[in-house]
Amino acid sequence: MMVLILKLILAHLIGDFFLQPQKWVKDKEKKKLKSIWLYIHVAIHIALMYLIVWDMSYTPLILSIGLSHLIIDGLKLIVQRKKTKRLFFFIDQLCHLIILFALVPFFYQNDFDFTLTLSAYYLLLITCLSFLTLPTSIIMRTFFLKWDISKISKDNKSLKDAGKYIGILERLLVFIFIVVDHWEAVGFLITAKSVFRFGDLTASKERKLTEYVLIGTLISFGIAIIVGLTYSTLLKYV
Repeated sequence: MMVLILKLILAHLIGDFFLQPQKWVKDKEKKKLKSIWLYIHVAIHIALMYLIVWDMSYTPLILSIGLSHLIIDGLKLIVQRKKTKRLFFFIDQLCHLIILFALVPFFYQNDFDFTLTLSAYYLLLITCLSFLTLPTSIIMRTFFLKWDISKISKDNKSLKDAGKYIGILERLLVFIFIVVDHWEAVGFLITAKSVFRFGDLTASKERKLTEYVLIGTLISFGIAIIVGLTYSTLLKYV
């Protein structure tokens, strides 16, 4: 059943982060339950679960997860406000995962175990790598809603989406270094990034910008390290 859970998590990541444009999110926040994109979003989730699981016998589980997704997203849209948007984003994601882990053993308790088969090795790898790309970027962007970067630094000269891609690459590198058991490379990567940014931060003489960059770097590396350690730990059960 661990393979099934990984497939459902992967479907969730793709549906919530890769196949949900920002304009859908804004439309849902504006129209709430009246937004057509809310129901299209849930339908995409259900379709992804069928496509990735590829077994019609799991229909009761898939439809239950789809219904729970609609309820959770609907409640979030109703109760969240602009000031609580960041909080409810994380509550929303946590609720989705809790429901997923609760429903799988509920429907298939006789077959449930956490043992990973060899076929789950690549699925686990794909899930971890997928999470470290766009989903983590969105998670970090949501976290930083607390601060307005335009007020932190007046210098907006930067390549379009450069920060996002730099973050994705650094997280993937940290993950790879941990998997191959080269922690010293992680330290080197942190040092290298610090050296490159030190000149900019010193020149800017803006304490808020320095703190902003430092927090972002630590969160990005921290998530990558946690995912890497989780992956290495789960591999012991293959």
